[in-house]
Amino acid sequence: MTALDVVSAGSEVQHTVLAVPGVHCAGCISKVESGLAGLTGLISARLNVTSKQLSVAHTFELTVPELVSAVGRLGFEAQPLAEAATLSTDSHSRQLLRATAVAGFASMNIMLLSVSVWSGAEGATRDLFHLLSGMIAIPTVAYSGMPFFRSAWGALKHGRTNMDVPITIGVLLVTALSLYEALTGGRHAYFDGAVMLLFFLLAGRSLDSVMRDRARDGVTSLLKQRAAGAMTIAADGRNEWLRAESLQPGMLMLVAAGERLAADGIVESGGSSADLSLLTGESAPQSITVGDRIHAGALNLDGPLTIRVTAAADQSSVAEIARLMEHAGQSRSRYVRVADRAARLYAPAVHTLAACSFLTWLWLGAGAHQALLIAAAVLIITCPCALGLAVPAAQIVAAGSLMRAGVLVKDGTALERLAEADRALFDKTGTLTLGRPTWTNIDAVAEANLPILLALARASRHPLAEAIRKELDRRGVVPETVVDLAERPGTGVTATFNGTSIFLGRVEQLATDSLATAFCKGSAGPVVLHFEDKLRPDVGFTIERLRSLGIESSIATGDRASAVSAVTRGLGVTAQASMKPQDKLDLIARLQGQGSKVLMVGDGLNDGPALAAGYVSMAPGSASDVGQNAADAVFLGDSLAPVAKAIVAARRTMHIVRQNFAIAIAYNVVAVPLAFMGKVTPLIAALAMSGSSIIVVANALRLRNAAK
Repeated sequence: MTALDVVSAGSEVQHTVLAVPGVHCAGCISKVESGLAGLTGLISARLNVTSKQLSVAHTFELTVPELVSAVGRLGFEAQPLAEAATLSTDSHSRQLLRATAVAGFASMNIMLLSVSVWSGAEGATRDLFHLLSGMIAIPTVAYSGMPFFRSAWGALKHGRTNMDVPITIGVLLVTALSLYEALTGGRHAYFDGAVMLLFFLLAGRSLDSVMRDRARDGVTSLLKQRAAGAMTIAADGRNEWLRAESLQPGMLMLVAAGERLAADGIVESGGSSADLSLLTGESAPQSITVGDRIHAGALNLDGPLTIRVTAAADQSSVAEIARLMEHAGQSRSRYVRVADRAARLYAPAVHTLAACSFLTWLWLGAGAHQALLIAAAVLIITCPCALGLAVPAAQIVAAGSLMRAGVLVKDGTALERLAEADRALFDKTGTLTLGRPTWTNIDAVAEANLPILLALARASRHPLAEAIRKELDRRGVVPETVVDLAERPGTGVTATFNGTSIFLGRVEQLATDSLATAFCKGSAGPVVLHFEDKLRPDVGFTIERLRSLGIESSIATGDRASAVSAVTRGLGVTAQASMKPQDKLDLIARLQGQGSKVLMVGDGLNDGPALAAGYVSMAPGSASDVGQNAADAVFLGDSLAPVAKAIVAARRTMHIVRQNFAIAIAYNVVAVPLAFMGKVTPLIAALAMSGSSIIVVANALRLRNAAK
């Protein structure tokens, strides 16, 4: 067991992640999660088909070996994540591709031989072509059918069925009947149907596997942006290199120019510029100095930095984004639940239907041979692969498109709810604005006093003090040495310089201006420092885009009305100011009581309840941890445009999902009765069933540019 297996542990609850590479559909999710439900000590189990990982919360009564054993009894091999080298998903994809290639090559050759039979070859010539087809088909079925055979056997030996069981029965039944026909001089053999079925099934499954691999690759490549480790300063002053997983909050790490950060932290000493595009989306380097927060994956460009670790390994910002990306691949959306129920009902229903077709045709006077062929066609044509792929295929492609556009969606239910939102509420500071005040009247302070002012600003973490510090650091000002430095919460910073008292903070005349502070030196009057919190880029465009989508926008903020009025005039939206967290909750409840589906967009600690209460919610990447955890989606960078892009993409995704369901249902409505009536040969059944799955996946691929 390692830290990679157990994500977190406490006195009562343990979180374990298992690799389960054999899962591939909605039915697998239902089988595993429901199969584990009765285990003593289990709190929750969530299977992600995209990452092929099972996340389990459990008490210490339930051990990891017991979990692995329980999953094994359900017919799926599992291992703790760090031990799962032998269960490589990349290897699984390569195996599928090889099997697809073999089946494709064999089917082309068998089809060439079948042309002669279809053209009217009789007697010995026909028998020879049937035997040649069998010599190609039988080893092909044995090799290319192995993914389905293994899955079916694993289910059957544990007393269960899955969608691969009827596929296996159908393929083996058709192959056996065709071999009998070939050996006894019969007129019809369906080797082409058996091999063609495998080819198209494997093609669809390979395409789905490649799509999921790409989703996992996005997570893997993101985690690779974090350095493998860092040089640290031990308590005795020695330098020691530690892996990222071994870094702990409070440690000091040295980051040289050209190195990436292995953990989140605060700059203790040094100054540099950094490429923060991984988290902000902005490619321009940003100045970094003492007191600045910087995240894992950031690239230090210029000078050496000493950074005190605040979050490492699985608690870093990069790891949290990776978790959001993984969750986007599969969810318990309304449509997924429909597919789950269909998958659970499928196996018993199709077996019953095939048996009924066999018995019905026997009763009608058809021979056992003909009745078996019809039953095989029913088994083949009713595979619900298209239905099983309808939702996850669309979600995976849409999540990837949104990720490239700077939006991290936590799960598919968020896509559904985003698509249905018809009202948007925005917080102001940090949401509509950047939340990074800039000092606008630096000339108001005498140049000789700037070093003193910088010494005061460096002692505070207030946003206005940080704005002063950044501006003076940018200008190359060197702080003076001051004594008796102290910060009074809610008031400001005091100190003494050469026997003269100095002060930076709030004074009485600034009571109504939240974007101003004052600098005082000795008996001289206060110098008022003014700041500006700029609107995010594309705010006006985003509000107009939302309006064109039928979504009315308004502002709900804790700021005073005077601070909000300029924003409302420029954007043409209404606003409610001086709102407390409970006021926002009451507003959302009132709107939703009137039938509105509210999209809440906020960032601060005080927005957490409102984000959780909204029908759907979004937060900027700069939001507090509470805000990001409460939100359904997080958008990166300074621009507000990703909010509208996410809604457009969500609506397109739900449109494609509905199309996929319609395709899958229409296919079964038409195909199943035809197969039951004996109007479909195994070859046509193979083409029809496989074609429906490929159409569904191809339709989902239209979402590759959904966020544009």
